[in-house]
Amino acid sequence: MTATAGDHRYLQVARTLRKEIVDGVYPVGSQLPTEHELCERFGVSRYTVREALRRLRDDNLIASRPRAGTLVVPRPSTNSYAQDVVSIDDLLAFAQGARFAIETNATITVDDRLAERTGLPVGTEWLAVSGYRRADDTTAPICQTEYYINRSFAAVGRLLQRHTGPIFPLIEDLFGVSIVEVQQQIAAVVLPAELAHILDVEPGSAALQMQRTYTTSDGETAQVTVNTHPSSRFRHGMTMRRVRDAR
Repeated sequence: MTATAGDHRYLQVARTLRKEIVDGVYPVGSQLPTEHELCERFGVSRYTVREALRRLRDDNLIASRPRAGTLVVPRPSTNSYAQDVVSIDDLLAFAQGARFAIETNATITVDDRLAERTGLPVGTEWLAVSGYRRADDTTAPICQTEYYINRSFAAVGRLLQRHTGPIFPLIEDLFGVSIVEVQQQIAAVVLPAELAHILDVEPGSAALQMQRTYTTSDGETAQVTVNTHPSSRFRHGMTMRRVRDAR
């Protein structure tokens, strides 16, 4: 679906206000300007301002309260993102206990091959961070991990050498956005010789490749992550229960 000019305008207003909140122009507890003042500042309609404020509420940055106006509120320290099977935090739990050793960290332009693998648009620029996750320094890597981070959020790259967990909470904290959806695909792949050697398995052996696409409340792809696990080091489990017929 193609966005209209009005759609683009309220996203621009939301992004400007979001950045000002994150930068401390409007600290926690302060009041945002009124809708009328925002309309005059940005030269937009009240509908556009209301849609922009709705985005900020979706990101847990503001709250509207009777007789108090629109206030900047503290972001929750923890979030539970419900998915069809388990929470996003559950899906990323393996990352919390495994050290990520970065091999490459650079801005790249998406070519046809990478677009086919990740679904990213050909010709766009992304911060590409690649490396390996290890439980300790004595055993083979758990998996190869590739991050492709939207250029809008590429500033997180400077924090990654000291960061051990998943990246999307950094994006949320630095830029005031909320990751509202994670799409996950798991595919069977065959390991090429070079990667098999690093992962300490036989070339041509089977692996499972897990790709996750993280989407913000603005409908923007924040990052795509690709984890390649030797089949012997990966297990995905879920519980299904029969739903009783209410009749």
